[in-house]
Amino acid sequence: MEALDHKCPSCTATLPFDPTLQKWKCSYCGSEYTLEELEKYENAKNADNSEKTNPSNDVNLGEDSTIDVDVYECQSCGAKILTDENTTATFCVYCGNTAIIKNRLTGTLRPTKIIPFKNTKEEAIKTFVNYRKGKPFAPKDFSNKENIEKITGVYIPFWIYDCDVAASLEAVGKNIKTWTSGDYQYTKTDTYKVLREGNMNYEKVPTDASSKFDDDIMDSIEPFNYNDLADFSMSYLSGFLSEKYDVEKSEAFERAKTRVVNSTNEKLKETIIGYSTYNVVSSNMNINLKDSNYILLPVWMLNINYRGKVRKFAMNGQTGKMVGDIPIAPSKAISTSLVIFIVSFIILLILNIILIGGIG
Repeated sequence: MEALDHKCPSCTATLPFDPTLQKWKCSYCGSEYTLEELEKYENAKNADNSEKTNPSNDVNLGEDSTIDVDVYECQSCGAKILTDENTTATFCVYCGNTAIIKNRLTGTLRPTKIIPFKNTKEEAIKTFVNYRKGKPFAPKDFSNKENIEKITGVYIPFWIYDCDVAASLEAVGKNIKTWTSGDYQYTKTDTYKVLREGNMNYEKVPTDASSKFDDDIMDSIEPFNYNDLADFSMSYLSGFLSEKYDVEKSEAFERAKTRVVNSTNEKLKETIIGYSTYNVVSSNMNINLKDSNYILLPVWMLNINYRGKVRKFAMNGQTGKMVGDIPIAPSKAISTSLVIFIVSFIILLILNIILIGGIG
C-alpha cells in the first residue's frame, strides 16, 4: 500500500491545505503553495527519485472476525497505523501526520471532482458554540472544550446525477361554495379532473455514497455550491480525513430517483391553483439518467457521547450550515418552567388585587 504525505518543499514539515487561503501553508516556516506549484514540485521530486512504497498487509482482528483492515507505516515516525477498507486519508495518532492511501484513489475509486474546504476548524468550532447557544435548555457541560475540539474535517463521498424527467399527474379538484337562504344552508361542489404534464431537467442531484454516514444528516447540510467543484487532486486531502464510497452508483441512484420524483411532484402540484381542495390520484415519471460523477464534498463532523448516547453533528465545510441534535437538560427545563409559572402567578395576583381595589 502507498501512503502519500505532503511535505513542505522549504522545510519538509507536514503541509496541510488551508481553507481560508485556498492554498497549502506550512505552519512551521510560513511558506504557501498553490496547487500548480505543489504538483510541479511533486512531479520534479518523483522524476529524480524512485517511487517510495510502504509495506502493507491485511490483518484479521481475531480468529472469528470477518473484518479486514490494512496496515500502513507512517513516513514521519514509523508507527504502524490500522485503517479499514474504506479509509482513503487518515491521521497518524502518534505524530499527527496526514497519510493519503493512494491505491484506494485509483481507477474507479478515484473521484472526478472535489469541493475543497472553505471553513477552518476554528470557524467550525465557533459555529458549533453559537449553535449550542441558540438552545437555551442545552446542558452546561455539553459543549466542553474537550468535546468540541474533536471536530474533524472529512471529505464525504457522493454520487451526483444529471437526468431528464418526463412527468404526468392526475388529480381531482373541487370548488366548494356555501351560502344561506332563509332557514336553509346550501353547499355546491363542482368536481374537476385535473391533468398536469411537464418535462424537467435535473443537474447534480447528490446522494452520499458512504454507509457510515447518516443520510438524513447529509441531506440536511445541503445545498452545496457546485460552482466550486475542482478537478480532483490528492493534495486537497492533506490535513483532512477522507472516505471512499461503499454504496455503488446503481444503488445510490435509487435514492436519487426518490428525491427527483418527490421534487417533480411538488413542482407539478404548485401549478394546481384555483380550486378549494384537490387530491392527487396518480402520477407517472419517466427518468432518463444522462450522467453521473463520483465526487468528494467537505463536511466537519463531531460526535459527542453524552450520557451513553452519541449525538451527531455535521457542518457543511463550504457554506457553514450546521445540523445536529442538542440534548435538553431536564433541570434547566424544569427550573425555567417553574420561573415562568411563578412570574405568571405573581402578575395574575397583582392584576387581581388591582381589579378588586378598583371595584371597591
